[in-house]
Amino acid sequence: MSIRTTWIAVALFGLAACSERTAVEATADAGPKLETYRYAVARFQHETCTFCPGGDVTIEDWTRMGPPQRGEELLNAGSYVRGFTAAAREYQGVELVGLESPIGVFGGSSRAWSTKETFDHFLDRMLDDLRNNLPVDGVYLALHGAMAVRGVPRPEAEIARRFREVVGPDVPIVGTFDLHGNEDEEFLRWANMAFVTKRYPHYDSGIQGARAARALMRLARGTYVSTTATRKPGVITPTVLQWTGKSPSMDIMERARRWEARETDVFVSVFYGFPWSDVPDVGATVHVMTNNDPELASRIADDMSEFIWRKREELFSEEVLQPGPSVRRASEAYDAGATPVVLADYSDRSGDATFILKEIVDQELSGVLYATLRDENALAALTSSGAKEGDLFDREVGGFAGPDSGPPVRIRGTVRYIGPGLDYERVAVIAFGDRNALILTPALEQILWTEQLEFGPLDPDDFDVFVVKSRVHFRRGFDETGYAKSIFIVDAPGPYVGTLHLDALPYENVTLTDYYPYGTPSERR
Repeated sequence: MSIRTTWIAVALFGLAACSERTAVEATADAGPKLETYRYAVARFQHETCTFCPGGDVTIEDWTRMGPPQRGEELLNAGSYVRGFTAAAREYQGVELVGLESPIGVFGGSSRAWSTKETFDHFLDRMLDDLRNNLPVDGVYLALHGAMAVRGVPRPEAEIARRFREVVGPDVPIVGTFDLHGNEDEEFLRWANMAFVTKRYPHYDSGIQGARAARALMRLARGTYVSTTATRKPGVITPTVLQWTGKSPSMDIMERARRWEARETDVFVSVFYGFPWSDVPDVGATVHVMTNNDPELASRIADDMSEFIWRKREELFSEEVLQPGPSVRRASEAYDAGATPVVLADYSDRSGDATFILKEIVDQELSGVLYATLRDENALAALTSSGAKEGDLFDREVGGFAGPDSGPPVRIRGTVRYIGPGLDYERVAVIAFGDRNALILTPALEQILWTEQLEFGPLDPDDFDVFVVKSRVHFRRGFDETGYAKSIFIVDAPGPYVGTLHLDALPYENVTLTDYYPYGTPSERR
């Protein structure tokens, strides 16, 4: 299975005329065998909101942020791949081949289905690159798990299947995933192992990449024979309820870690799933991998599945507020000195929802940094008019993606900044009300760190309240650093895409009554 280069010592003790090498030179040739391994690396990641507006994702949408990457550039792209690369290079004799891979979709998880043409385009180019670099000793796939493609029910499994067709049955394939992945047993039908983040926010993506590298080395050397077990507990949760920083999610992930610590060569993963993807393998999944011990894999998978089922009611215990009460709570927190305050607009999948913004204006809340509101139309208008710092601003913003976003809100203020920011070529900062600022971006932006807001004239410490378009990831910089003293999760005022009301979504590929809390799985009836 491996491509090996071996230095073989040949000691010549015959006549001097047979060789001009000295005894010292002959001895220097003798040494330990060095094995070399070539691993192909590919990246194809998208968290797909199939219910979001904007139309299907095309090749142009996948290349808007830049052309596909390959070689060394690809090997340093994203935390999963960087973790894999660093760990793989801890071994001598490892060569990594970065296959041509797209960067990602402009708009991220606010974007809908990829077309099959788009999916095939990038996958075909990866596989052509792979064929040109054969033979390889293993394949690493950096995936997400919640990609949705028209006509391809399980895209990540299809990726693994098509890689398997090229490399054959004996070359190991491993993958890494986000815990929001929608997966079942199909990926592991074609791949040997899968490693999933255990933390949300995903602090451990690099750790899972490193795990994948070390596992791939053991598979290639033949010291690990992966046997797997998969279970679907029958629970579906909105992503805002999947924060692993509190129970019961903390307990679920800790149980997985304890199994890994108690047993040798065991890996336990939990997918919570991404309910905004209308795909057949949605909902929670447990993956267990053991070293040639199928009975142990099955026993652990059963235990984890039953534990999640027992915790199902607790998974829905998070307090969420409507926009009006959330702004009042922010005002009360300010009066009590419990600032900074975060209002997490968790349900906004398109980035242009205005429900909280309207309440801020109506209730005259002060000291607010609204980060951010997607409005490419307002940005285009500012650009075409040659707007500059100090110009008056008076126009309606946001609320153009449909009823899920609320009505446009009129903002009267001044332009404080227009230019590069948040990795976009152009954003705008609009000052309005009493010490308030609104950041306009061309796409949904999840703010994770206060440092992201240090551009142009902005200083986060000048504000008392932050509105962020984030489910859980904002906790990286605002909660788990101790920065924010008060945090309120804010819902939308209707059963829209992104809210807790999954039963309001027009699923075509999912029978919601097969999942708690909307019904009981058939195997549990």
